[in-house]
Amino acid sequence: MSDAPTDTFEQSAAAPSPFPAIADYAFLSDCHTGALVAPDGSVDWLCVPRFDSPSVFGALLDRQAGSFRLGPFGVTVPNVRTYEPGTNTLVTTWNTGSGWVVVRDTLAMGPRIGPDKVTPFTRPPADSGADHMLVRTVQCIDGQVEIELACEPVGDYGRTAFDWALLDGNNQVADGVAGDVKLRLRSSMHLGVEGGSIRARHMLTTGEELFCVLTWAENFEAPATVDEANARMVATTRFWRSWLSRARIPDHRWRYAIMRSALVIKGLTYMPTGATVAALTTSLPETPGGERNWDYRYCWMRDSTFTLQALHWLNLDWESNEFMEFVADLVPNEDGALQIMYGIDGRRDLTESTRDDLSGYAGAQPVRIGNGAFNQRQNDVFGAVLGSILLHSRRSQRLPRRLWPVVQSQAECAARVWKEPDQGIWEARGAPQHYVSSKLMSWVALDRAARLAAIRGAPDLQKRWQGIADEIRADILAHGFTADGVLRQHYATDSLDASTLLAALFGFLPGTDERLRKSVLGVADELDEHGFVLRYRTEETDDGLTGKEGTFLICSFWMVSALTIIGETRRALELMERLIRAGSSLGLYAEEFDVTTGHHLGNFPQAFSHLALIEAASRIIFQERLGEFT
Repeated sequence: MSDAPTDTFEQSAAAPSPFPAIADYAFLSDCHTGALVAPDGSVDWLCVPRFDSPSVFGALLDRQAGSFRLGPFGVTVPNVRTYEPGTNTLVTTWNTGSGWVVVRDTLAMGPRIGPDKVTPFTRPPADSGADHMLVRTVQCIDGQVEIELACEPVGDYGRTAFDWALLDGNNQVADGVAGDVKLRLRSSMHLGVEGGSIRARHMLTTGEELFCVLTWAENFEAPATVDEANARMVATTRFWRSWLSRARIPDHRWRYAIMRSALVIKGLTYMPTGATVAALTTSLPETPGGERNWDYRYCWMRDSTFTLQALHWLNLDWESNEFMEFVADLVPNEDGALQIMYGIDGRRDLTESTRDDLSGYAGAQPVRIGNGAFNQRQNDVFGAVLGSILLHSRRSQRLPRRLWPVVQSQAECAARVWKEPDQGIWEARGAPQHYVSSKLMSWVALDRAARLAAIRGAPDLQKRWQGIADEIRADILAHGFTADGVLRQHYATDSLDASTLLAALFGFLPGTDERLRKSVLGVADELDEHGFVLRYRTEETDDGLTGKEGTFLICSFWMVSALTIIGETRRALELMERLIRAGSSLGLYAEEFDVTTGHHLGNFPQAFSHLALIEAASRIIFQERLGEFT
């Protein structure tokens, strides 16, 4: 027989797979943890009791790592999936050959009764909070439909099966234990134990309704009847709509996209501390079947400025203040610098490990728990922190006393290290370089520190910090441009990087400056892939990894903002419309977009993508409103 070589192909995001497409998942949240629900009604991702806990449903990363389906027996494709308007509650309508049913799924929230002992608060608790339970209801609206319940959690990211037992004399309540994790499932259906799973089937007829609740609340608090389950649904709807009513959502054609992004950002906020996770998930691949898989369930300092911009623009000042209080509580490194990321409880050690026993999403390995970049040197962190403090101080018309030491320490750190190479904003695992975006953010750090010193009434510090900012600016202008006058990725290359768009977003150069215009248009042309923006060309960049990646959604949204700043409004508008259409059917965004297949890549939903959407939309809307008066 012939041993002729076989051709090898890169895996496609559209390749047949037992894993649902990333963007087909629905996002639930109670601001303590979150869940992803597949189109077939299966909860494929849930960590309890908080975002960064080990998963109990991990089928997102391995089809054997736990799931919880509630839906019509033998039917896996729903008719319509949408959110209850103004909430993070999922509503799915199903049609079978014999009838119609509506399924509602939510991570319940409601009025706070006493202290939260499941996930204790370090911030002053609000009037409402998490109930620490997943509530699911099914209503038959026509005919009759057989409903299936199949709950099979597996603890510790798929390693530990649950041991289930029905409560004495009650086959509608079951308790499950896996190590230190304890769950209770309560339902109006009659439950049966099958190995490590709980199963049930029931025929619903027109007007009939059933419920099930998975709870990890104190004393396993849970609804006992359909009416009580519906009351939890109502309370959750009231919470989300009441919260959203405080936000400034413009009357604009992008209203839904902005509103959904606001709900995602709030849903990714860990209420007990005020921290915001970068995404709900870990190890969803940036390259189909590849190794670019990271754990994003942590709080990045670089997100801080964009978070504050979005929250203040939406008029959500309470969340802004909570986030800044979280920053003020963080413990710095020995040199006084803040880490680039922290745990949602403020912990510093995020040591990375791999779970090689998991298949990974569609075969993408390794599956990572923790993030090894936590101790990298990334000089952009100082600008992100000080930029957010200036935004917050301007909004509140005061500089909080406990933030002034943070200003001093971060400004001095930036002044000390800005001349040194680092890993850059993208956390490259290659050799350190003099990244232009890091220099830009170092300039932001000293420029904003000088302005904060003026607010504080410290003229000597203002003068010194502004002098260093001017020195950094001169260095960038001297070394940061290619021979064609375009901002480069780092000082030792002529390759381009979308992170240099920050020069427009942070006002390093005015929108009328020809150097900025050439830089923005250079990125738009050189890093374009079918109308979207790559963060850089992987074949030109030593990031320590292999494989191609998709276009970065945040970079595409940054491009919208940058084009608006330089006056290319029509081009910005066209890109924004493409981006709005690229969102999932539920209005959600992952980290990347594969333009070849139209699939989303990377962790999901991604806070950075939604934050950048809000900023890009706000800039265009401002220009449109301004045009009404000229």
